[in-house]
Amino acid sequence: MLYPSIDALMDKIDSKYSLVTLSSKRAREIQRSNNGIVEKPVSHKYVGKALEEIYAGYLTSKKTDSE
Repeated sequence: MLYPSIDALMDKIDSKYSLVTLSSKRAREIQRSNNGIVEKPVSHKYVGKALEEIYAGYLTSKKTDSE
C-alpha cells in the first residue's frame, strides 16, 4: 500500500491536477536543496517526500480568482 494514499491526499488538496502540480514543484525544490520538512520521511524519493509534506499539512494549494 502506498503512503500516503491518494484518498487521504484528496482530503487535503481539491483536485488531482493541483496535487500533481504542487507535489512535482516541491519535489524539484527538495531535489535542489536536499531539505525536506518532514523529519523522518517514509519515502526515499523526492516526490514521495513532497506527498508526505502535503499529507502532514505543511503544503497547501492556494486558489486564485481565475480558478
